Amino acid sequence: MTAIWILIWSLVVNIVGHLTCFVAVAEELHFGRAAERLGMAQPPLSQRIQRLERELGVRLFDRSSRKVELTAPGRLLLDEARDILTRVDRVYSVAERARLGEVGTVRAGLPSDLGGPIVAALIAAFRDRRPDLRLDLRETGTAEQVRALAEGALDAGIVRHPCDSRGLGLGPMLGQPVGVLLPEGAALAASPEVHLADLAGRDLVVFPRDEAPGAYDEALAACRRHGYAPPAVHEARHPQFALGLVLAGTAVALVPRTDDSAGVTWRPLVGEPLVWRTSCAWRRTRDPEHERAIADFTAVATAVLRREAGMAPLDAAPPRRVVSRPSSGFLA
Repeated sequence: MTAIWILIWSLVVNIVGHLTCFVAVAEELHFGRAAERLGMAQPPLSQRIQRLERELGVRLFDRSSRKVELTAPGRLLLDEARDILTRVDRVYSVAERARLGEVGTVRAGLPSDLGGPIVAALIAAFRDRRPDLRLDLRETGTAEQVRALAEGALDAGIVRHPCDSRGLGLGPMLGQPVGVLLPEGAALAASPEVHLADLAGRDLVVFPRDEAPGAYDEALAACRRHGYAPPAVHEARHPQFALGLVLAGTAVALVPRTDDSAGVTWRPLVGEPLVWRTSCAWRRTRDPEHERAIADFTAVATAVLRREAGMAPLDAAPPRRVVSRPSSGFLA
């Protein structure tokens, strides 16, 4: 029985190889370019096409010294061949995920300080939408998420822009205005809004640059542009550390809208000069089932970020000021 299965598998691999060569030539309409694309010499490629034609009993290409064209049977076969190769890719994808113990799982990256209530709402909403799938959440910043998505270690994530999103799918871009967290007794805390320039002379607390380099650099550039050049910049990976630095009285933190805590007060910035830009990102795949799972995660995550974190589509009208929600910290 084992020998029979080995024979069957060898036949499958052989026909898949033939079809891969056929599709490459059909798309390039040039044997030389197709051979280069496949990383093989041209004579073996021509021989594989000839063997496929013999096995099928039809001529797939009209060849001349000047051009290569698909025959009528070749045009009919092309869509079928592409479909077969897509299905084969899916078989390998499913097998790889099974080998890694990831069948039925969506692996998603979340920023380390997204906020407990938001994470809980995301898990609950995804469970309601896809009870057949397990959501594997991993706490990690934007830069690491982008690397993990490119390497296939993550399926999706929530990232802050700007970031290197080449090769990734992106969900709707959401905006979250940033305000300032001040010591409760500071003179500026009595104002309904604060100008960035009014923060001059105070140290700044912000998320670590290694989590989201693009957003970090963009934030500091905006501060300088609006007249605030902090004497020192302190990086806080978690909101409680940032809170401690602000409570000490010499620093302020730039954060999205948050509930006031004992000893500190949050105030919006005049003109909203800082807006965190956030979206879901995902690794593209040829597996339709996996694509649907990722699409469901993206839809759920986007809805939760809008509802729980007060984010809004950047092409929409500015949101009205609403009752503050639980702190989302430094979304990185």
